[in-house]
Amino acid sequence: MAMEVSMCSSSGSGELTPEEERVLIRDIALAAEANAKEGATFYLITQRWWQHWIEYVNQDQPNNMNDGSSLSENCDSVGSSSLKKPGVIDNSDLIYDTASDDLSTGIEIHDTLLEGRDYVLLPHEVWNKLFTWYGGGPTLPRKVISSGLSQTELAVEVYPLRLQLLLVPKEDRSTIRISKKETIGELHRRACEIFDLNSEQVCIWDYYGHRKHALMNDMDKTLDDANIQMDQDILVEVLDNANGSASMSHGNGTLRKEASSMFVEPLKSNLSIAGGLSASKFSSKSCISEASQSSMTTGVRESDSTYGISGVNTRGSSVGLTGLLNLGNTCFMNSAIQCLVHTPEFAKYFQEDYHQEINWQNPLGMVGELALAFGELLRKLWAPGRTPVAPRPFKAKLARFAPQFSGYNQHDSQELLAFLLDGLHEDLNRVKEKPYIKSRDADGRSEEEVADEYWANHIARNDSIIVDVCQGQYKSTLVCPACDKISVTFDPFMYLSLPLQFASTRSMTVTVFTCDGSSLPSAYTVAVPKQGRCRDLIQALSNVCSLQPTEKLLLAEVRNHGIQRIMDDPLILLSTIKDDDHLTAYKIPKLEKNAVHLRLEQRCQEQTANDSQTRWKPCGTPLVAVISSDGMKRGDVQKAVHRMLIPFLMDKALGQSVPSDPSDQNCNSSTSSQPDTSPKLPLQLVDEDNSFIDLSEGEEKSIKLSSSSFMLVVMNWSTELSEKYDTQYLENLPEVCKYGHVSKKTRTEPLSLYTCLEAFLREEPLVPEDMWYCPQCKERRQASKKLDLWRLPEVLVIHLKRFSYSRSMKHKLETFVNFPIHDFDLTNYVANKNSSQRQLYELYALINHYGGMGSGHYMANIKLLDENRWYNFDDSHITPINEDDVKSNGAYVLFYRRVKTVSNGA
Repeated sequence: MAMEVSMCSSSGSGELTPEEERVLIRDIALAAEANAKEGATFYLITQRWWQHWIEYVNQDQPNNMNDGSSLSENCDSVGSSSLKKPGVIDNSDLIYDTASDDLSTGIEIHDTLLEGRDYVLLPHEVWNKLFTWYGGGPTLPRKVISSGLSQTELAVEVYPLRLQLLLVPKEDRSTIRISKKETIGELHRRACEIFDLNSEQVCIWDYYGHRKHALMNDMDKTLDDANIQMDQDILVEVLDNANGSASMSHGNGTLRKEASSMFVEPLKSNLSIAGGLSASKFSSKSCISEASQSSMTTGVRESDSTYGISGVNTRGSSVGLTGLLNLGNTCFMNSAIQCLVHTPEFAKYFQEDYHQEINWQNPLGMVGELALAFGELLRKLWAPGRTPVAPRPFKAKLARFAPQFSGYNQHDSQELLAFLLDGLHEDLNRVKEKPYIKSRDADGRSEEEVADEYWANHIARNDSIIVDVCQGQYKSTLVCPACDKISVTFDPFMYLSLPLQFASTRSMTVTVFTCDGSSLPSAYTVAVPKQGRCRDLIQALSNVCSLQPTEKLLLAEVRNHGIQRIMDDPLILLSTIKDDDHLTAYKIPKLEKNAVHLRLEQRCQEQTANDSQTRWKPCGTPLVAVISSDGMKRGDVQKAVHRMLIPFLMDKALGQSVPSDPSDQNCNSSTSSQPDTSPKLPLQLVDEDNSFIDLSEGEEKSIKLSSSSFMLVVMNWSTELSEKYDTQYLENLPEVCKYGHVSKKTRTEPLSLYTCLEAFLREEPLVPEDMWYCPQCKERRQASKKLDLWRLPEVLVIHLKRFSYSRSMKHKLETFVNFPIHDFDLTNYVANKNSSQRQLYELYALINHYGGMGSGHYMANIKLLDENRWYNFDDSHITPINEDDVKSNGAYVLFYRRVKTVSNGA
């Protein structure tokens, strides 16, 4: 990728000071922020470079604590120590390594970037000034657009729409980036330009879900208003000549319609099955006639009702095979509804007189309206006949009580399902007045008794058909890492959300050292986000090792008994740290001016074949302290090292002559009035030329330091010296993660649903954001948490966590999960061993999600129990499928029914 590089230049006759740069950028930023308007240009700049510049221009400023919520405030943020001027702006960490072959997309930034973590947005004027001073690149401009329900809020469109253009009948495709505020006319123009087409011969279609969703012929309408989604397909259809011939002039060549085309044939097949269109409709006639049949003013696929149910062999008065019309991106709702209405217990309940159970006064419910709307819809879907139902009344009620599902954007089917189950429960709660119940301590009672009490208390407040059918009970165990306090609760659940990776967090072990001689090193294991950064690890460690406000942690990777790298950049990805690495963290005072890091590395004797010659080899773990560089003498280094080694002394009395007052913020005892009677340690300073300077004599001799912020000192452990210290604490650092590596064979095997369940039930430390308040310690602790299944429901709903979310992007795992259709046996996973019943379940429905987050599509696979046959419910289209076809990598939410069995005792 071509990078924009220019030499650093300064404004005026001379280079600006950091203070001048800071003030100038602050003033420019204030003016730019005040005048921000729609259409203005902002630029992405890497957070790494920006943070360096902020620290550089604030190094002489007093500490001003603020949240850095605006650009101008950042220019007056916390000061730091002396720093070098940043180099050229390098945005390479924001973009993909290689440029896209398709120039229509331009420079592509990573899909997972977060503002404030990975990048900062700079107004045009600020970027221009920094670029003039520092150069670099690449330049990443983004436009300000109007957003929000009222379209009065301003936002920078960091990720413009990425659309896939599919050209038919010729086999061709292209990816473009375009603002969602651009018009359909501009999209039409760019499509014609990319494929070199005459605009009068082209019509474009909203090809959402690989169906002709709507003809895009309102050229003044914006893509946002047309509800075009990220990563969705746009069909670019070239019209035939009036005589219906299959080819036409196209520049210097000919467009030919090839029935054997690997692109066109699957496209025809999809349209024929999913949309009810035949392959012969790939003509100008279809482009126009279908537009007249569709309701283009509302964007609703009313035309679906004309196609009927494709491929279903009707069998007399069979019921339960009625589809739901897609009202515009409502496949997420339709698939969830079909699974619920085909749950036998719900089908029976809502077809009978359920009105007497409606709770009209429940403040947590929807005054019965949601239950009534769902009941009415269920009855229509179970009525004789096959005409697809338009779920408009239900969607209107849903939007009234859950505004997040209003409009016609795509949503998460599982989120809709969770809201719907909870809403129906509150509308149908048989408890009219919920009693106040105070939970009791276990007081030595059996787990079974305590669990039954928890469940009885829950039922006393929550009693509905939803609880009867879908709710189970967890056993949740928390253990305090400090005092071993154990807390056990028994909580209800509506569904299980299982990870498709072994954990969303990662356990990391780090050994924490002090520099002031106050304590021995301790190894801490903490849970951090798998895709987290060093700041997440430092935060987790700070919580568990009781870091003081005046201290900070210096994180380092140790290899071959030396410090391989100091991990002082908070944005370093934790994924760069391997499980078999060794990490240390040093508690040091927050760095002040004229202070340096003293790194102590150690060597021990190595006897050679010639016993008369002693060689030294690296050993142990490096130690770090902070020491003042003002007038530093050799004796100061001696005292600092003595202090670090106090915890390792066999006889602590030997170290009493070295003061260890923790309030000494520089861990430096040079200012102490006590005489130093400690034996001199065999220390050597390694200078810039890698020469060794003996520090064991000449206590008052000054030490000349380089401009570096650290000094390296080596200590040789003689046999005599080793006998005075217990050095076992400096050996055998634990690995970051002690688990063995996954074998190649295991990685290639399909992921089992049982494996997902075991990962969900595995004991793990809580993430730092979810610290537990220990009632015994009276402090927040990073407790370990263990979940167990205690009571299972009649219908077990399992959500496979395929999606992860960030502010700018949603990500999907396409992992294939091998889930059982019959004999899903959970007997061994239930902690309540008093139950003699085998816990067997059978799959009867599931929600599938295919495609990406923007252009993805939901559909349901459902088994009609009366027929013992599986069907695919794709909005208004229902087709029979084989049981073998139920398993796919699209499985998202699974619905299991308990299989009735006799007790084990019988």
